[in-house]
Amino acid sequence: MIERRSGAFAGDAAGRARPLKVMLFTDTLGDVNGVCRFILNMGEQAAAAGRSLKIVTSTRLKVPDRPHIVNFEPVLATSMPRYDNLEIVLPPLVRMLRHADAEQPDVIHVSTPGPVGVCGLIAAKMLRAPVLGVYHTDFPAYVEHLFDDEVYTQLTSRAMSLFYRNFLKIFSRSGDYVQSLEALGVPRERLIPLTPGVALDTFRPDFRSPRIWSGYGTLGDSVKVLYVGRVSVEKNLPLLTKAWPQARRTAAARGAAAELIVVGDGPYRAPMQEALRGEGVHFLGFRHGAELSRLYASSDLFVFPSVTDTLGQVVLESQASGLPVLVSDRGGPKEVVDEGITGFVLPGERPGAWADAISRLLVDRDLRQRMGRSAVTRSARFSLRACFEQFWEAHEAALRETVPDPRAPAPRAAVAQ
Repeated sequence: MIERRSGAFAGDAAGRARPLKVMLFTDTLGDVNGVCRFILNMGEQAAAAGRSLKIVTSTRLKVPDRPHIVNFEPVLATSMPRYDNLEIVLPPLVRMLRHADAEQPDVIHVSTPGPVGVCGLIAAKMLRAPVLGVYHTDFPAYVEHLFDDEVYTQLTSRAMSLFYRNFLKIFSRSGDYVQSLEALGVPRERLIPLTPGVALDTFRPDFRSPRIWSGYGTLGDSVKVLYVGRVSVEKNLPLLTKAWPQARRTAAARGAAAELIVVGDGPYRAPMQEALRGEGVHFLGFRHGAELSRLYASSDLFVFPSVTDTLGQVVLESQASGLPVLVSDRGGPKEVVDEGITGFVLPGERPGAWADAISRLLVDRDLRQRMGRSAVTRSARFSLRACFEQFWEAHEAALRETVPDPRAPAPRAAVAQ
């Protein structure tokens, strides 16, 4: 039987409350993306604070070896259509449910609307635990860009609406996506805008090391423009492909040599490489850890034209590393950029505007450096600790809302395996 065996927070016969236990289910943890970094950051923050946050996933990819992470071997796994470097799996449902039964979490957090996320919803129903989650990915927008099919987009929106109706509370990574979630039918009172957070000890300007570029075949004295993220059309990279040659030529005419550094991989990499052949573009693939931190800090300008990101963790990381940033006027990234101070917010469908802004910053070193200094100063407001505390308090509040008296035993809900 899988069931709730004791009252939430009940620690002993005297009714003294024990610490909250949260179990987080995610379909993505070994990938290189902002969702994974957010989940890993929350796990590390919880461990440092002595909080009980268990992260559960199912993947063939390598995940960090941490006591609070459990990776179940998938029953089946295959590459995701149009994304060979991403996988979709069939997780071992029964084993995962038995694990949840053994752990007896008070709150279930479902991070992704995939098969592992569905396991989390089933576990929550069996344990009669409240469900929270973060709306990390705008899947309807992704489908629209990938397939350009209104029927697929509407079906995806409907699926997201059905999935998230089970949640007591949903975090939105930005205010912009509060409206998107409301459009999916999620009541406003269930939505919590989540304070952005970045690992300020990992992404810092003092990691700058211009010598790093000698290992990538770049020009030592050029201005380095950086993009970090999935190399795919839903990141609006066709716009950057159009804007970059014009920006580079304009800057060269004014004496500024420039190179574009693309960190990441995806289905648009080959077409982008072909279109930008001979245009001073270097594709580095995935980079991690200290090397990624040095790449950020050793660059001069960050560009992120995506119109589908709910936040854009890379935008926070680049600003913390001392880079001015260019982002689009659609989606979450614009909310963490101070227009004209730490960067520029540009129309997401106008390559010419991007070319002009990029060339302006390529040529004007003083402006780049002034914006970079402001970006570092203002990044201090995006404390990872503050983000985690808000995240954790919402889970505590959800449990108080569903079980007002922590000493009251929850109804037994026996469910067959």
